[in-house]
Amino acid sequence: MRETRGGPVADIEEARKQFERIDTDGDGLITAAEFKTALAQGGDWNVTESVAEAIIAGRDLDGDKKLSFDEFWAHLNK
Repeated sequence: MRETRGGPVADIEEARKQFERIDTDGDGLITAAEFKTALAQGGDWNVTESVAEAIIAGRDLDGDKKLSFDEFWAHLNK
């Protein structure tokens, strides 16, 4: 299998699909509200926006309080 960015192409393509599913407004960034909605759709109804913000903050490398695909991918490859 061909590799890219340190991982198999299929993995990065699947990650891109997941990212796009969470990024509901399509702006290329995942906000706390979008992340909270995705968690709720996955069955985790107890996550508040504050919790979603804290989760994003732990993965947000540039401090903009949003996740870019690169930040999302970097977290998946830890």
